[in-house]
Amino acid sequence: MPDKATVERAKKDLREGKSPSTAAGEFVHEELEHIRGGEHGARSSKQAIAIGLSEARRAGVPLKPPRKEQASARTRRSAKKDLEVGQQERKPRAPSKKRSKAIEGVLQRESRQAASKQALSAQAKSASRRRKTTARKTAARRAAATRKSSSRPRK
Repeated sequence: MPDKATVERAKKDLREGKSPSTAAGEFVHEELEHIRGGEHGARSSKQAIAIGLSEARRAGVPLKPPRKEQASARTRRSAKKDLEVGQQERKPRAPSKKRSKAIEGVLQRESRQAASKQALSAQAKSASRRRKTTARKTAARRAAATRKSSSRPRK
């Protein structure tokens, strides 16, 4: 269950016109904090990010499921279901206590290493490598355009 503050930050991002992935980033950040704080672990950085994205979709962030070439059918199906749950007016039933406890127990036994700087850096690099050069270049240009001119060094 995400913190109220996280949900509020995500809603604020969406009100400001930021992309759904930016709003979902709040949930991913919260998940990494949970792991670093010792609340539970994760098998990999990828799993930690996936948990955060799932929470974001269930909290109402309109984040589209991954495309066919990006993820397995199982992942896409899960993301679609999470999105449907998050977009419903009435909230679904409470999750099964047995299942919640079982999942929590499994995550408790996992390492906290998934949220380390090194692990996240490696994940970002490998994700970047999978993208085309032009896509990376475009993303870098867009990121540079959002920075304040005062923070950039003069030439």
